[in-house]
Amino acid sequence: MKGNFNQSSNEPELQGVALLDLKRQYEVLKDEIAESLKKVCDSGAFVLGPEVKVLENNIATYSQAEHAIACASGSDALLLALMATGIGPGDEVLVPSFTFFATASAVTRLGARPVFVDIEPKSFNMSVIDTARKITAHTKAMIPVHLFGQMAEMVELNRLAQQHGITVIEDAAQSIGAEFEGRRAGSWGDMGAFSFYPTKNLGGAGDGGLVTTRNSQLAQLLKLLHVHGMEPRYYHRIIGINSRLDSFQAAIINVKIKYLESWTMMRIQNAQRYNEMFLDAGLGNKIGIPKPFPNRRHVWNQYTIRVSDGQRDELRKNLAERKIGSEIYYPFGLHEQECFRYLGYSSESLPETHRASREVLSLPIFPELTEQEQQLVVRSVKSYFDVNPARHVFPAATAVPVKKRDAA
Repeated sequence: MKGNFNQSSNEPELQGVALLDLKRQYEVLKDEIAESLKKVCDSGAFVLGPEVKVLENNIATYSQAEHAIACASGSDALLLALMATGIGPGDEVLVPSFTFFATASAVTRLGARPVFVDIEPKSFNMSVIDTARKITAHTKAMIPVHLFGQMAEMVELNRLAQQHGITVIEDAAQSIGAEFEGRRAGSWGDMGAFSFYPTKNLGGAGDGGLVTTRNSQLAQLLKLLHVHGMEPRYYHRIIGINSRLDSFQAAIINVKIKYLESWTMMRIQNAQRYNEMFLDAGLGNKIGIPKPFPNRRHVWNQYTIRVSDGQRDELRKNLAERKIGSEIYYPFGLHEQECFRYLGYSSESLPETHRASREVLSLPIFPELTEQEQQLVVRSVKSYFDVNPARHVFPAATAVPVKKRDAA
């Protein structure tokens, strides 16, 4: 794959690049989606109908987990997994601070205490060293987040969990299809939590989520918990919540999952092309270029560069002026959020999280992104640094070859 970032003279001038363009995906699939939704309407089974069962089987198979229980959102998937663990007041749950809010809010909703863990700076994932340091007699669970589409150090984290009798709940909201040593996200921990929010690699047309597990007893408990603890109808053995996936969302996702592998390969190829383009543009040490870790399959829910503190926001403003979409995931560690101040963390008590939150910038990476659009993104970043020399030099980056795979 050639990483040329220069625009061909015979190509029309682009007017910008969206961070994400879901319309392109829909245009290809709209007839299949319409037919699938019509079948739901004809059946009258709008909640927990046959399409939901099909989806659960599809995701269980795809994620190499024996069981899958669909629910109303990725946030509920985390909450249900914690409820199944029996988390409550007095318990501590280890969570990374550099993640979306739901990872920690599910802990606090059950009256437990989130214990924030720092990240490994190159992968942005939960630091094994800091995780081990923060285990106490009150630690009942940990939630490794496979951030941006790359899996955390699950072998070492599972080893720590087994040593201390801790439940492992994978937050796989951004990483469906990601692999560590050939094994997929959602099959490593006691449970895995997935999101089908529209911006995910496998997204619906609204909220939706799912929990995977390889444990039959946990699967039965989760099935009770997400329908008010009811079995049979109007007989409640335990107190659960109402978190059911509607059949419309399941029907849409069942159409899309057939294309997930090919979309994943398109994301991988786009990431590789970015890396080569940025190197060709002479930006290999002016920005932090992301790359997959060994023995992992990175599915690139986000392509996130690092820009030295003080220039990230300037670069983003410059890109916006050129109509180049970007986003900051995330501008603060959760330990800095106002609602978690009662826990007593200082801003820099998690130094890698603090630094990453001031440096990260995510660029367009969706499957339908064209090479021409990527060229414009890279030229725009280069133009900024041509005028504003980098104030900080990152370790020199090299492109990582991508082994092509056949789509499933």
